[in-house]
Amino acid sequence: MTLLLDRVTFGYRRWTRPVLADFTYEVPEQGLTILLGPNGAGKSTTMALLAGTAEPKAGSVVLSGTDLTSASREYRRHVAWLPQRVPTSRQLSAREYVAYVAWLKGEERSRAWERAGAALDQVGLAEQARSKTARLSGGQLRRVGIACALAHDARVILLDEPTAGLDPHQRTVFRDVLREVAAKTPVLMSTHDIADLADEADTVTLMKDGTVLHHGGTESFLDHARPDAAPARRAESAYSVLMGLDGSQ
Repeated sequence: MTLLLDRVTFGYRRWTRPVLADFTYEVPEQGLTILLGPNGAGKSTTMALLAGTAEPKAGSVVLSGTDLTSASREYRRHVAWLPQRVPTSRQLSAREYVAYVAWLKGEERSRAWERAGAALDQVGLAEQARSKTARLSGGQLRRVGIACALAHDARVILLDEPTAGLDPHQRTVFRDVLREVAAKTPVLMSTHDIADLADEADTVTLMKDGTVLHHGGTESFLDHARPDAAPARRAESAYSVLMGLDGSQ
């Protein structure tokens, strides 16, 4: 399923410079893609446009050849969106929450309940299915968000800074879940943290000031590292070189 921003322009205020101008970007149809860049690069705006939570001033958001404006119901069903903060409910348990989201996306109630249980099990939260979402940790909430996507057959999953605020253990668990999910469903994950560029990433997109500096396989990104960079520092070095932060430039 192709998800595309086609020559979009978007700004938050009428008289300020657009965050994105005549910007085109296609989400890879397989694996995990890391959307990398500093704060202010345009990552969150790109994600919001792809998720349908923001509308471009010009251009189109296209899902498999159909503009978002004429396919909103299908779009909501097939494109899953996990914002930086997953909303919680003091009244709903994790399973009730996931089932409710699946129902909103078009699943019948009984089917939504059944799929919610299976999705929570898939992300390692079967034991927390009855826990109120307000009592879950940040890492668990991120996994609940993934479960919501799995419960309604999302064809593309969008994650905006999902590892922000997680401790090292929570990051490891989340990445393990993400690796399994991305093997079946394409995932686009935005981040400003180079540490999120783990081995399981298939594609790296690097943004700066509303433009794409690099888009390609992870190895092609790492190839930009300085020849003398230590193996564990290649990602940081490649980032610095492409961003023009490398002292040798």
